[in-house]
Amino acid sequence: MRISARNVIEGTVLKVLKGATTAHVRLDIGGSVITASITNEAVDELGLVVGGKAYAVIKASDVMIGV
Repeated sequence: MRISARNVIEGTVLKVLKGATTAHVRLDIGGSVITASITNEAVDELGLVVGGKAYAVIKASDVMIGV
């Protein structure tokens, strides 16, 4: 697979929490955790399981920080 996004971070699936239609997938990226919200269908199609390898692909035009 080739994609245009430059922010691709490899990690390990920590947890998959399925809801009615959307799942929250927690990815360990070297001690830090990224959480993504994706459809349950995408979880199944990607074969995401705890302990499996996956990639966080971050495509954003803005990054905001607040305090």
